[in-house]
Amino acid sequence: MTLTKEHLISAVAEENGYPRNQSVELVETLIELIKSKLASGEDVLVSGFGKFCVKKKRERRGRNPATGEDMMLEARRVVTFKCSGQLRDKINKSQ
Repeated sequence: MTLTKEHLISAVAEENGYPRNQSVELVETLIELIKSKLASGEDVLVSGFGKFCVKKKRERRGRNPATGEDMMLEARRVVTFKCSGQLRDKINKSQ
């Protein structure tokens, strides 16, 4: 099952005894803060969880899969995630 924003809001409310509207505001603020830092090109490190990094991709040649036509793909920025050692260990122990 995928963890959704709705699940996060409910979990924050239950775990901390916050009213639902306060939990919504907390989760929304956290997500907006992370998005704004990534949009400005900054990395986001959450200790014990992992690091979101903004990487630059160069312009490159590609191919349209529908037509097979060669084309140039624009330079762009992408977000990558590298999990922490603690998270990796926890995931591997649960197998």
